Amino acid sequence: MGKSQSKVDLYAAIRRDHRGGMSQRALQRKDNVTWRTVRRALDGQWPEPRKQQRRRESRLDPYKPLIDGILRGDLDAPAKQRHTAQRIFDRLVEEHDAYEISYPMVRTYMKDRRPQIRRDAGIGPQAMFVPQTRLPGAEAEIDFGEVHVLLAGEPTRLYLFSLRLSYSGKAVHRVFCTAGQEAFPEGHVHAFRILGGVPRAHIRHDNLRAAVERVPGFYRGRMETDRWTAFRSHWDIEPFSCRPGIEGAHEKGGVEGQIGYFRRDHFVPVPEVASLTELNAMGTEAAMRGFRVRYVLATKLVNELVEAADEKQLSKTIARYGRVDLLCVDELGYVELDRRGAELLFQVLTEREEKNSVAIASNESFSGWTKTFTGPPSLRGHRRPPHPQRLALERQR
Repeated sequence: MGKSQSKVDLYAAIRRDHRGGMSQRALQRKDNVTWRTVRRALDGQWPEPRKQQRRRESRLDPYKPLIDGILRGDLDAPAKQRHTAQRIFDRLVEEHDAYEISYPMVRTYMKDRRPQIRRDAGIGPQAMFVPQTRLPGAEAEIDFGEVHVLLAGEPTRLYLFSLRLSYSGKAVHRVFCTAGQEAFPEGHVHAFRILGGVPRAHIRHDNLRAAVERVPGFYRGRMETDRWTAFRSHWDIEPFSCRPGIEGAHEKGGVEGQIGYFRRDHFVPVPEVASLTELNAMGTEAAMRGFRVRYVLATKLVNELVEAADEKQLSKTIARYGRVDLLCVDELGYVELDRRGAELLFQVLTEREEKNSVAIASNESFSGWTKTFTGPPSLRGHRRPPHPQRLALERQR
């Protein structure tokens, strides 16, 4: 076990490697631990908290304010004329008779302190931007937002937990009395149950105190809380920490906007509820109602498509119907379609294939579908008793 690795991190690594197929004996050799440690980790036990030892005072402590002052002064100095660790050590000895300290003390302190001072002054590495590519079910974003309600007749400030899938935009919300470590894991579990799984790549979050103890520098690594490390190890969550402050807000802009949208649509006017259970039930119902549904008659849709094709606006019309979550086409087969109309309608259906859902109501038996749709694509139907039928589309190669 490395010196910087906590026992919670060690237990998480043992569980992850065991899921990957490593035996207990191999885990002992890899992490240099006893079989008892491996057994406790696989049994899901929490490591015993380490006894906090009192920090020993350093001989450098009286001089740290002086070193900080020199480093802050270097922020305005020319790049090639700033203090090195050796120069600061020499000045402390010459100007302050600091004979009890050593050069390694100064060098070790400056190594961590100089980047902190630059970050506090708003100076850091040059920003770069990389285009983001979203994949289905791969990434999600989470955040908390404040909401105000009348809870049992009393004005109350609550916290809205939101988890949003980056590709589809589907979001799950839950309201808590706090944004701390009690609510953070519960919000995740609720979202996983609603969505039916866990994002397989990573979950983006800012530096919430429920998950992050300290931001050590400019890189993505974080000093995480033991409870969050144990929780994400159990659910096999890969975290992604955004940059601190406003600079990192764009990295999870989807959930930032989602919180504002949900708050404006479902908390205006201020809701009056008797309990949090009632409030969360209202929120879940509102989220399920949030699916975009379009209902249209088959003849009306075909006429609209023909007009759009004549006006050279067909792609825009098909794209508009492609944006809804569920397209309901009614009365297909009541009026016979010509070849052109059937081809345009089929183009709409194939555009939605494997992206969004389509519900079709028809008075035709499945054997009569070939009269409506003709041409290269083939159709496969699966009966769903007693009356509805499901239409699946498949292109011939």
